[in-house]
Amino acid sequence: MKRQAAVIDAFRQRTRIPAGGLFRWVVLVNGLIFTLGTLVFVVSPATLSAPIKLTEIPVLGVGLAVMLTANALLLRSRLAPLDRLAASMSRVDPPRRSARLHDRGDLHDLIMSFNAMLDRLETERTSASAAALTAQENERQRIARELHDEIGQTLTVALLTLRRTVDGAPPGIRRELEETQETLRASLDEVRRIARQLRPDALEDLGLPSALHAVCNEFAQATGVEVVKHIASQADRLKPDIELVCYRIAQESLTNIARHSGAHKAWLDLHTTSEELTLRIADNGHGGVVSEGAGIRGMRERALLVNATLTITSPSNGGTEVRLVVPLSTGWSK
Repeated sequence: MKRQAAVIDAFRQRTRIPAGGLFRWVVLVNGLIFTLGTLVFVVSPATLSAPIKLTEIPVLGVGLAVMLTANALLLRSRLAPLDRLAASMSRVDPPRRSARLHDRGDLHDLIMSFNAMLDRLETERTSASAAALTAQENERQRIARELHDEIGQTLTVALLTLRRTVDGAPPGIRRELEETQETLRASLDEVRRIARQLRPDALEDLGLPSALHAVCNEFAQATGVEVVKHIASQADRLKPDIELVCYRIAQESLTNIARHSGAHKAWLDLHTTSEELTLRIADNGHGGVVSEGAGIRGMRERALLVNATLTITSPSNGGTEVRLVVPLSTGWSK
């Protein structure tokens, strides 16, 4: 009995592969059709002659039609998962999570292998993206420190020196020196602005709501685009990686509004519950097709790092909306 059970189990495992399972069903169905056809000829008055008579052709036609229909239905039902598999493979996109297929039918092993491949790809992609974005943030902080500590200090010393020179300069060249002084002061302000964008001190010191207020105010001042803010305060701090992802996505979204939308008004909403955080950035620009450039793909990669869902809608009648939903089951800082 054990040997028989082992043989049966081995046969089942063997026929679970797509080719083996399909072959088994084709043989089984055609065998049943042939058996039924034989029984019909035995118990009915129908006969076949050699050569075949014209009156016997309809009988053969019916038998052939039954066999073709049965085979067509069988193949269609058994190979249907291949269409879903091909459609799922065409939708696989690294910055997005891909839906898994249901493991049923003769394509069980193929579908399970495909789902395992997706799991492996997403794990590797998430690890690689996390390492790349961490390195990027470290490089941002290094450049910000260099700008603030080295270039910023150098420009400050040069500005103070030039100010003393202007005070004692002859009237003939004082105007030119004052213009140079203003240019130098503007350069110093620009260096400080870039350093703040690279390393948001408000985010580290005050938290996400204050940092979003600051970036919106700076954006409105630099571009002239009105920003309507609805930013809920938070009693507790979120984890640093979640705060950084939300800040960078808001920053990139505002940058895209300034570059591409042609909008004169924007909205930024931040709402948090015990279960999830929702960040929404919208504008009243021209809208249209959203191209998956480096900025948007970077936003999607950041969203994946915190298991968030990022959706971007841009209807042709105008406006673009970026919505980030972050689960907060373990997202609060201790």
